[in-house]
Amino acid sequence: MPLEILLVLVVGGIAGITLLVHLTGRSQRCVLSLETAREQWVRHFPEDTVIDVTVAHDRHAALVRTENGPGLLWSFGADTVAQRLLDYDLLDRTDGFEILFHDFGTPKAIIHLDDLERPHWRNLMEPA
Repeated sequence: MPLEILLVLVVGGIAGITLLVHLTGRSQRCVLSLETAREQWVRHFPEDTVIDVTVAHDRHAALVRTENGPGLLWSFGADTVAQRLLDYDLLDRTDGFEILFHDFGTPKAIIHLDDLERPHWRNLMEPA
């Protein structure tokens, strides 16, 4: 098969799959509620007992308190990422926080919070 035809088939296939995923709604960001945040945290950390969950107003992040300490759960595309708040840098932004984890494998988290949420979240994230 000529390379030109193979290239068209590969590019067309990738574009078709991307379009199909988008049209079926699978490309939307995960929206969290108290229940889904609790379920997603337990999916990531099955040994944890969740004490409390605080969901951001935009519903794309949640602060989870467990017996093992606080953790952060946030939307990463259609899935979620969960990380314990042990070793991180918290940077203020005009629209919330940017959290840089000192774990090489964890992406930074940009959490959008309004002016009322920001002090409450900062207080919950501080070590006890």
